[in-house]
Amino acid sequence: MDKLTALDCFSALSQETRLDVLRLLISAGPTGLAAGEIGDQLGVRQNTMSTNLAILGRAGLIKSQREGRSIRYFADLIGVRDLLNFLMEDCCNGHPEICKGLMSGSYGNDDRATQHS
Repeated sequence: MDKLTALDCFSALSQETRLDVLRLLISAGPTGLAAGEIGDQLGVRQNTMSTNLAILGRAGLIKSQREGRSIRYFADLIGVRDLLNFLMEDCCNGHPEICKGLMSGSYGNDDRATQHS
């Protein structure tokens, strides 16, 4: 992933509803969710949801599949992985083994309050 593509992803995720949609679709797993189900679960109107789904799709973070008259949406885990890889590419000055606990929460001192003071 290049920097401009990563910026498109971050731009898409900089809005609360879109971030919620991506997290919901990741949680839904390989079965995904229909647009109406996503809107119902998040309390978002259909036209607003359509716009947000299109933005996430253009950023490469979700994908869709038509099923009869409805469309089912899925997290594009390859796109999400590519974004995470872009962020972690130069992790720990070329020593990624130091960062391996980052996603599990076991990286360094887990007390966020002390990390920011």
